[in-house]
Amino acid sequence: MKPTTSPKTYKVKSFGCQMNVYDGERMAEMLGEQGIVPAPEGEDADLVVLNTCHIREKAAEKVYSDIGRISKAGAEAGKQPLIAVAGCVAQAEGEEIMARAPAVSMVVGPQAYHRLPEMLDKAVKGERATDTDMPAIAKFAALPERRRTAPASFLTVQEGCDKFCTYCVVPYTRGAEISRPYSDLVTEAKKLVDAGAKEITLLGQNVSAWSGENEKGHPVGLAGLIRDLAKVDGLARIRYTTSHPADMDDELIAAHGEIDKLMPFLHLPVQAGSDRVLKAMNRSHTAESYLKLLDGFRAARPDLALSGDFIVGFPGETDAEFEETLALVDEVGYAQAFSFKYSPRPGTPAATMDGQVPKVVMDERLQRLQAALNRDQLAFNKNTVGRGCEVLVERKGKHPGQWLGKSPWLQSVWFEGRAQIGDLVQVDLVEAGPNSLAGKLREAVAA
Repeated sequence: MKPTTSPKTYKVKSFGCQMNVYDGERMAEMLGEQGIVPAPEGEDADLVVLNTCHIREKAAEKVYSDIGRISKAGAEAGKQPLIAVAGCVAQAEGEEIMARAPAVSMVVGPQAYHRLPEMLDKAVKGERATDTDMPAIAKFAALPERRRTAPASFLTVQEGCDKFCTYCVVPYTRGAEISRPYSDLVTEAKKLVDAGAKEITLLGQNVSAWSGENEKGHPVGLAGLIRDLAKVDGLARIRYTTSHPADMDDELIAAHGEIDKLMPFLHLPVQAGSDRVLKAMNRSHTAESYLKLLDGFRAARPDLALSGDFIVGFPGETDAEFEETLALVDEVGYAQAFSFKYSPRPGTPAATMDGQVPKVVMDERLQRLQAALNRDQLAFNKNTVGRGCEVLVERKGKHPGQWLGKSPWLQSVWFEGRAQIGDLVQVDLVEAGPNSLAGKLREAVAA
């Protein structure tokens, strides 16, 4: 790799989960601290950061495809950008990426991206660098202060996972569960609000496992943290994701009924409706215990919107066991959900299990599952028509005078009228589609 000039512009392309979005934002802030600015829309950047996710099928191959595309575009333009690969694929494939992709200057894992500026200094001198160390939350202390943010912002409170579901790479790419200190989170939340946030979503691979000590030295869990963040002036909404059924407690259930700022939305992955499949996945819940848990949340907050994750075609899943998943979906009535075909992740126990399900069978099951989930999502949206609710305006719509935002139930709502990004406005929901609702503006209640 030859020495090059310091980059003046950058692009960060984040894939996958909301934690990757958060990480991408923080990397962009670090690059901004170095005097590097975002590349204008439609223009090539001097530095491209691919912030990768390892959950999806063939994730690594898609990264190599992106690297090839960027390199080809650079060659045609006569100027090769610096390329950094970050995130979970970087963690899992670090040295392999360096060997297979000479165009890559930097490979940095999700726990080490705070070192990106010093790696960039080496890259400018012509040195390639890899950093996939996993220090316990050291990166957060090295990140710059939040100076400007979107009305709906993310705050990572917990990283890693100790559950070791047999299909999942997170414990290997993100490490063991660890919670950020309480005081750091309260401070960052206040700075997010000062920077323009009206809503904060607390993030973690297993966010409900967060624990810490409050300012009085008393142990608190996620519910206690939410209660204290609700006292932050200017913060109007709080959400959290993603949770594990094993770590949902009575205090968190009670918080949904007692804290107005905690939005009536819960994302709680179940993955399957068959107890045998759940055991093979190393999920600690049963279908019955999961449904009982949801009953508790709904009792505390009757208008709660539920969301979940599903995997079809897990090794050994029979037709009858898949029907149990459909039955669970029918019983819950999800407002939203994510569903995927099982795909083996190298190094996970499920990848070598007997009974790998043929692709054609998985395709058919996924279509049936998604038809049921889409049916229920549309039904939930239609049931909210006629309600008035508060919408947080997040961006402009496609047409002049049109705005888009989120309802308390995390639905996308569009409306027309006088508003600004960051406003909380009262809207009557008048028409529902499968993915969004039309609203009629009443009046702004906050600026």
